[in-house]
Amino acid sequence: MSKTADALWLSVSPSLRRLDQPLLRELSQQVSIAQWEYSQTLDEPCCLDTAITLLHDYLKQCDHPVHLLGHSVSGLIGLLYTRQYPKRVKSLTLLSVAVHPAVNWQAHYYVLRQLLSCSRQIILSQMVQLLFGKQSRSMTQRLIYLLEQDLDSGFSLHSLVHRTCLPPGGVDIPLMVCSSASDLIIAPHSQGQWRPYLKPTDRFWEYPEGAHFFHSFYPQPVSQAIFEFWFEGNKEGEANRKRLTENGKQKVER
Repeated sequence: MSKTADALWLSVSPSLRRLDQPLLRELSQQVSIAQWEYSQTLDEPCCLDTAITLLHDYLKQCDHPVHLLGHSVSGLIGLLYTRQYPKRVKSLTLLSVAVHPAVNWQAHYYVLRQLLSCSRQIILSQMVQLLFGKQSRSMTQRLIYLLEQDLDSGFSLHSLVHRTCLPPGGVDIPLMVCSSASDLIIAPHSQGQWRPYLKPTDRFWEYPEGAHFFHSFYPQPVSQAIFEFWFEGNKEGEANRKRLTENGKQKVER
């Protein structure tokens, strides 16, 4: 990892990473942000401890705490890592992560597979509507393909025979939870569910639209909210914002 990076975006879903790019482009205009990706072979079991260990090995290359960010199960990895190594993390931003963090779109998918005697394609077409809203036939097929790839090669906590449960809770360092009011995967009452676990310095931010991948459809307001969380109301933070903005400009120029 670059020792000058101020933020680190986590990704454990290679097939869905293109959905993260709009937000990453917005963030990279003002800060130096690195990306950590974890993928595995079809024969390799999904193991939270392995992912956390590899992330820790990566972050040990950085000589200062960083802002961690992640969407869905990638955010879950960040949450579990921060609980174990809080001194390595300056702040944690979670996007579309439920208060019970193992709840994600794949958990919903496997519940439907058990309840409905439908084909994989039919259930995935329903998942597309839940995750992205109503789409054209051609777009639905493209999104079904991405979801199939995520089921087959992404980091998965669930299967037809087992669904993982993880305890709720926050972290000791500053935490921001970002959600969408139209997200049908994360409970619509997400803010109330998170409230008992948020410190006075933490923030819950909700966008009215965008469903589960709201950060992909509305990257500008999401990035603005994240910047405000990082730097707002803090003289030192304002100096950092100016410094990081200048670093981002230099990065773009190069």
